[in-house]
Amino acid sequence: MPVPFTAADAARLNEILGSVVADGATPGGVIVYGTVDGTPEYLSAGVVAPECGDQAPTRHTAYDIASLTKVVATWPLVGRAMHDGLLDLDEPVRDFLPGMNGEMPSAEATVRQLLTHTSGLRASTRLDHYRGTELPLHELMCREPLDDAPGTHRYINRGYILLGLALAHINDQPLDELAAAMWEDLGMPEVMYGPLSRSHRVAPTEQRIPGAPRIWGAAHDDNAALLGGVAGHAGVFATPHSLAHYAQRLLTACADETDADLGEWMRASLVPQAAIEPGLDRGLSWILASGGRVAYHHGFTGTSLYLAPDTGRYLVICTNAVYHGNARTRIAPLRALALKSTSAT
Repeated sequence: MPVPFTAADAARLNEILGSVVADGATPGGVIVYGTVDGTPEYLSAGVVAPECGDQAPTRHTAYDIASLTKVVATWPLVGRAMHDGLLDLDEPVRDFLPGMNGEMPSAEATVRQLLTHTSGLRASTRLDHYRGTELPLHELMCREPLDDAPGTHRYINRGYILLGLALAHINDQPLDELAAAMWEDLGMPEVMYGPLSRSHRVAPTEQRIPGAPRIWGAAHDDNAALLGGVAGHAGVFATPHSLAHYAQRLLTACADETDADLGEWMRASLVPQAAIEPGLDRGLSWILASGGRVAYHHGFTGTSLYLAPDTGRYLVICTNAVYHGNARTRIAPLRALALKSTSAT
């Protein structure tokens, strides 16, 4: 039986959302919370951005969700590819990329290792260093030596870049088209890869260079931007409403046989694969907390998604907390309360 959020939960979340906005951590933001069988509840504070005047963010404001791309695009597409027999978790990623010759140390990482950040791949990812080369991107990345022996958890974006390239290859279709078809199946028309037109419906992110245009409707992540905004690790835009719908679909699939394939993939992904730190493990893509009762993921721009299958609870945070630069530490109290609230039994 789903366990609803309490009025006290909502009051605390509303208070801290207002507090981080008042502190300047983000121009504004939206929290969505609810249960698998209930109506989503929305909390909003601040403005979309100063460029948008006094326009408050709403359930339909589009946010750059950054690394939530990993669990909103790449992870479910990997699950579909596995179901279709196109991918194998424990085979090297080179088997699912265009053919390569010579030594390819990074190509020996398995799909499971890439999903769980245990591949040992080089942590630093600067796709701009590959400019002017003739080899395709997947081969340039696979030629790179490893930083560590596989097995130890270390958060690495390049693994998901490779997964995105592999998904496009095995499906013979661009990643953004694959994802768009999947989101349509899931009833999520407000989720898309950019670029998006600048408007009050889209939350701007960072102004990297004084006097230069602010990033607005384009991928904040440098490597995703170099890939035209379409990558396995970042580049997706979504609204609070669409992420709440996604959370409900995942929880529903996990609880019953309505979508058996997605439910099976979700349950498999909640099995711990590697320790991150005391109290936190990595499943397949997801971070697992509270003894595995909560799965969540963050996006660098100030977004988060939390799921609690046992209680049917979910919570979504959408902010543009990089508007004034890296403000992740300043929204940490909001994320901490979100995890605590979602974990409650």
